[in-house]
Amino acid sequence: MAINVNTVYQTVLMILNKEQRGYMTPTEFNTVATQVQLEIFEKYFDDLNQQLRVPQADTDYADRQENLDEKLAIFKTFGDAIYTTVGGLSYFVLPTTDTYGNSVSFYRLGNVLYNDEKVVQRLDRHEFYYANQSRLTKPSTINPAYLYENQKLFVKPTSIIDKIKVDYIRKPNNVVWGFVVGNLGQYISDPDTTVNFELHESEQTEVILKILLYSGIIIRDNEVVQTAAALVQADETNKKS
Repeated sequence: MAINVNTVYQTVLMILNKEQRGYMTPTEFNTVATQVQLEIFEKYFDDLNQQLRVPQADTDYADRQENLDEKLAIFKTFGDAIYTTVGGLSYFVLPTTDTYGNSVSFYRLGNVLYNDEKVVQRLDRHEFYYANQSRLTKPSTINPAYLYENQKLFVKPTSIIDKIKVDYIRKPNNVVWGFVVGNLGQYISDPDTTVNFELHESEQTEVILKILLYSGIIIRDNEVVQTAAALVQADETNKKS
């Protein structure tokens, strides 16, 4: 279940107003909220890499690798790569629409599949160029290979011009607290233009703390910045301990 953006915004405003620290406009909030979501999202990969190097608990719900993978699963998807030729150069373009029909922004590449059954081997530039030099390493429709550069897939053998599918991680959508302006100039929530956070609901506390950290910078209140920074650090330390 996603984090409700209205809940987060109202909580941030309540804390700021209670302490009479200032006000955060919807436009400021939307910009900061999107940035905070990206920061937490990108940190998943560093955290997962760190957890892969340490033993994990066998207890249900306590395995940190599985918990992180569950958070990333929200952004996992797949789709068909499109074969194209430009200026004599042929390659596959990464999908901008996934199999579910959603428009997505590509972030990280996972597995590349051919004909829904063959995992295509990824090669670096040197290996890709010299793959055809040996019968043992020469790519075939049974053992295809690809080079990934500039968000393009170059596949061997060149006889493969379709049936390439990719698993990938998409970027989160921008967070939007949608609003209309009332007769008195007040901001009124508009659910029709609202886009909630896509992060796992367990991240709500960190989201609020990080937004408060940025709000302290916006309203130029060092005490808010210092308090929020300390709480963010304590929350991150608690997650790792």
